[in-house]
Amino acid sequence: MQRHLKVYLCMVALLALLAACGHKTEPVKIHRFEQVLFDTPTASLQDELIKQRSLYSSPLLNVHPDDPDFMAMLTGFVEDPTMREIYRTTDSLYHDLRWLEASLGEAMSRAAALCPEVNYRRFYTLITADFEDYQSRVFCHGQDMAISIERYALGAFGKFQHFGVPAYLVNLCRSEYILPDCMAAAARAHIELPEGDLTLLDYAIAEGKTLYFIQQTLPGTADSLLLRYTGQQLAWMEENVAQVWGWLIQNQALYSSDVSKMRNLIDDAPKTNAFGEGSAPRTVAYIGWQIVKKYMKKCNATMSELFKETDSRKVLEQSGWRP
Repeated sequence: MQRHLKVYLCMVALLALLAACGHKTEPVKIHRFEQVLFDTPTASLQDELIKQRSLYSSPLLNVHPDDPDFMAMLTGFVEDPTMREIYRTTDSLYHDLRWLEASLGEAMSRAAALCPEVNYRRFYTLITADFEDYQSRVFCHGQDMAISIERYALGAFGKFQHFGVPAYLVNLCRSEYILPDCMAAAARAHIELPEGDLTLLDYAIAEGKTLYFIQQTLPGTADSLLLRYTGQQLAWMEENVAQVWGWLIQNQALYSSDVSKMRNLIDDAPKTNAFGEGSAPRTVAYIGWQIVKKYMKKCNATMSELFKETDSRKVLEQSGWRP
């Protein structure tokens, strides 16, 4: 009897292993809206957009091919010499995105398993050329996601002097940041925030949730890539986390909602002014990540429960985290 049980258990384990090995995550399909716009002759562009109306009906693209004013504006955009140069440079780097489709498919599969609400079905790339709004790199709406792909080619626009974007941001405009940015955008679209003015702790916990989600959906990704830090910035943050936490407590900053005093703690920057040269930026995002990791380990919450929890003080207290 015992021998038969062992044989049975071995067969169950083997079948489970075969099922796991046989499961393949399907890559997503990324629809290249910028290629349609710039590779289609302008005389045929309206007809092409009408023909593909259902595919490009996303509010993220906001396409109105039946509107003469819209088509006049769009024609001017795609015929502009600077826009065409931006497209040529970008397409030379990202003409083939099969690598991203495969990786994004795997990440989205993990995301749906962790949090069923994160369920994106249509993916696009486009060119906006709005370099003043650096933060808007990936957009989400409903089940649609759009990537402003030229943001990740900014380092190649040397003769345009990077359109005035500071060097510390240009360094973040590389292909390896596309996938983490997609997962960050997916998370932020589903993280619920408390009503009213946000405190610094609210921001820290929200960013901590985002980083935790990226870490779970992109396992094996380097912490520096998740945080968008250089190796030196990550080393500084790990060494000085207690100093940063002490400064926040001493200056009663955690529960402050004074945005003017928070900006340099939460925005991209070459450093955090309060901690001087060589310091890491976005220090409270790192701290929020440490709190959320400890909270999830202690409370065993699901990703959906984490996203819906709006009491940042509760997350901090229940985590028991201290540097």
